[in-house]
Amino acid sequence: MTKPARRQPRLLALAWLLAVLLVAGHNAWLWLGQRASPDTDILALLPGAGGRDAVRQQAFSHMVDAAQQKLVVLIGDRDWSRAQAGAQAYLTVLRAHSGLIAPISGDNAQWQNQWLDSLAGSRSLLLSEAQRAQLASGTPQAWSQRALSGLYGAFGGPRLGAWQDDPFGLFSDWVQERARETPVRPRDGQLFVERDGVSYALLLLELKAPAFSMQAQEQIVPLLAQARQAARSQASEVITGGVVLHAAAASAQAGSESATIGAGSLLGILLLMWLSFRSLKPILYIALSIAVGCLGALSVSMLLFGKIHLLTLVFGASLIGIAQDYGIYFLCARLAAPVTQDSTALLRRLLPGLALMLLAALIGYLGMALTPFPGLQQMAVFSALGLVFAWLTVACWFPRLIGPHSLRASAQAQRFGQSIARWPDLLGGVAWHLVLPAAVALIGLAIAGITRLHSSDDIRALQNSPPALLQDQIRISQLLDMAAPVQFYLVRGASPEAVLRQEEALREKLQPLVQGKLISGVQAVSNWVPSQQRQQDNLTLLRRALLEPQAATPDAVTLTAQAIDESPQWAQALRQRMLDKAQPLTPAEFLATPAGTASRHLWLGQVDGQFASIVALRGLTDYRQLDRLAAVADGLPGVQWVDKVGDISAVLRQYRITMGWALLCAYAAIFALLALRYRRRAWRALAPPLLASLLTLGLFGWLGLPLQLFHVLAGLLVLGLGVDYGIFLLEASGHQRPHAWLTVGLSAASALLSFGLLALSHSPPLHAFGLTMLCGMLLVWLLAPLFTHPGREPLQVQRAQPDKESA
Repeated sequence: MTKPARRQPRLLALAWLLAVLLVAGHNAWLWLGQRASPDTDILALLPGAGGRDAVRQQAFSHMVDAAQQKLVVLIGDRDWSRAQAGAQAYLTVLRAHSGLIAPISGDNAQWQNQWLDSLAGSRSLLLSEAQRAQLASGTPQAWSQRALSGLYGAFGGPRLGAWQDDPFGLFSDWVQERARETPVRPRDGQLFVERDGVSYALLLLELKAPAFSMQAQEQIVPLLAQARQAARSQASEVITGGVVLHAAAASAQAGSESATIGAGSLLGILLLMWLSFRSLKPILYIALSIAVGCLGALSVSMLLFGKIHLLTLVFGASLIGIAQDYGIYFLCARLAAPVTQDSTALLRRLLPGLALMLLAALIGYLGMALTPFPGLQQMAVFSALGLVFAWLTVACWFPRLIGPHSLRASAQAQRFGQSIARWPDLLGGVAWHLVLPAAVALIGLAIAGITRLHSSDDIRALQNSPPALLQDQIRISQLLDMAAPVQFYLVRGASPEAVLRQEEALREKLQPLVQGKLISGVQAVSNWVPSQQRQQDNLTLLRRALLEPQAATPDAVTLTAQAIDESPQWAQALRQRMLDKAQPLTPAEFLATPAGTASRHLWLGQVDGQFASIVALRGLTDYRQLDRLAAVADGLPGVQWVDKVGDISAVLRQYRITMGWALLCAYAAIFALLALRYRRRAWRALAPPLLASLLTLGLFGWLGLPLQLFHVLAGLLVLGLGVDYGIFLLEASGHQRPHAWLTVGLSAASALLSFGLLALSHSPPLHAFGLTMLCGMLLVWLLAPLFTHPGREPLQVQRAQPDKESA
């Protein structure tokens, strides 16, 4: 070898080192300097502008943010005094930690007075639909009699403030109707709700630290447990609900599984490498190649896309796991090579096989990249970049890091490698009268199982909160008649007035569903702030019905004054008093008052050049009727039904179907690529992963497991790794097959330990992914040597004498 030729590998290694340092620096600048964060908008994964609807996304964020930092506690007992005592005991524990968590409601009596005062100036403009109907049909005599009943009668109903402020009880009735939007009532200075004879004290708490902060969770959860114990010493029941509890449970589960599954996987791989090479250096080399692959994919993807989605990171990092094969292939080939052959020469001999493995994987991801889904395109580019960076790391650095004397195969590794000689050749000497019926029966069972498969893309099936937490959340929703934060109507308009008018039209269309008990009611800003047009209509209606004479009949105010012997001047003063309480009310003014506190999350204000609001639904329990709710928005300009659960489930479904087709296309494209090198033997490399995938799907069908996106995603890995095993064995000549089989064994065992153990996870997505990998990789490992037997001639001879190729 000439001197320049000897220097070339060294220059390549140095050049690649410089590239890796640049990539590492770019990542440090992005994530530490610029504080970049992954995109979490699930709709951004969909094609078209709908995936980037800023108003729709803000609406959902608004609803989520309103609930994320809140905690609801109900402390109940059949004796109200005990429930009160329990609530005080609960709050006593929290008072010492006001910087972490604090009650939202303070003095309820003072708050109620402020609440009423904030609306008093507009009381003559605030009418319910029932009141509008009464004013339109009622006579002055009837209204005068109502005013007198309120003044003298014992059954005039509850009244807010002085009689002169609301002589006909319109504002009091309107407030009572607003109060019926929630079963919560003030009682003895506390919020109170009652169900089935049990009185509950309601505590609304606000977290001062982010709900998803693990550090905050570690402080909040023990504190809440302590407060719960204190409350239980007084009351019989404590119900707690909040995002932080579910986040803490998920964090605890993830930590537990990391300590068991993760640690078991790592220890298993370390032990595997030690038993094979009597050294841990190989695993460090392989980890280095994968780490460089992930860093490179992150850096270049951010340059190409500007931001990267969280799902791309999760799934892309998993798909880059195929890159372990490149390092393992080189390590085991180094063991098989004579010590007189340097690693650079060895790499040259391995390059065709390594290049074929990389091209096969890239072709597999090409199918994803050609779909119209931005998310799949990003995942494909991320994964492909990761493989390229990992492959270049093996090609540029491994010959420099691993010399002829760096590795030594253990006795166990040698025995495993030699075991391939005892593996039967399905296409050789095994009796076909035994193989064929068994193969047909197995494939028949697999096909029958596949026909039993059904799919499930419902995001709720992937939820894994503890049952006790879910029961508490459901109980709170029932007791408080809470609105669902993930199903609602999004209303848009050119102005606040347009939005309020659209809300009023929507509420009118929803009224039959309220009467039919599909929902118990709606939460909307227009419940509190009618449109300016409606406010003026209300005032006109009130004037005609109560303040103006009708034909020969005096107006209701005059009749009332005559009945109580008051002068015409008194009647005129009362009319003016009512007209003075007709100040127009706007959403901005209302939301700035104590009365608007609970509705602020419903008003988005101006977003993207238009105004928007949310109309939320109370009492929705029958989710099979969502289509009826969606149909309500039809024909209402500016009104859009939003079902975030349905949106995410639809994304998962579209991705499952599209990735399924991409997987099938990848099989076809990879077969074409393999045929260029292996001719009629190409199918041998593809048969093991294809059969393994079919058998795995058949097994899932017989077990009744639903097909999900995560199964298809794992299928991509099974294809990528399985094709590599076929290439390992087809590339090996007779004396190299033991080390090729060792390569297959190490890669399969690493994949089973890295991904297959995820089948033990309690997280449904990880369990589905891990179970597919466990079954698929185990079957690929068992099938690969059956289809890639060298036959009578090594590959080199077959390429020189194509007429003697075996089938």
